[in-house]
Amino acid sequence: MSDMDTIIPLRAEHKPSRKKTPHPKQRPTPNPIIAFQKNELNIILNTYGHHVAAGDWRDYAIGYGKQKATFSIFRHTSECPIYCIIKDPKLSKKQGIYSVIDQTGRILKRGHDLAQVLKVFTKKPKLSIV
Repeated sequence: MSDMDTIIPLRAEHKPSRKKTPHPKQRPTPNPIIAFQKNELNIILNTYGHHVAAGDWRDYAIGYGKQKATFSIFRHTSECPIYCIIKDPKLSKKQGIYSVIDQTGRILKRGHDLAQVLKVFTKKPKLSIV
């Protein structure tokens, strides 16, 4: 046989390899979405309701995502929020998971207990001199 007559065996068709799914314990967990729980919303909406009844606030918006959850409070619908109540789990071991931020970005109060953080909205009685 000459070099030209050499028989080259044909390869079998290449089968696509199946990707093995990892064991359920090894699967990466999806990033959870941070949102307010029902009891947290009850506390926030209770405070919100008092200020709506007093005529201070008019509208709100709730935002949530992978990093933090936000409850924004508006005086008028077309304006930017005057206050934001933020839940940020990354700060749970530091300053506290909850914080209240005003329109300028200044942190008014933060802490681990939502009811205590929302006390920043309670009006202090004024002393009047007659």
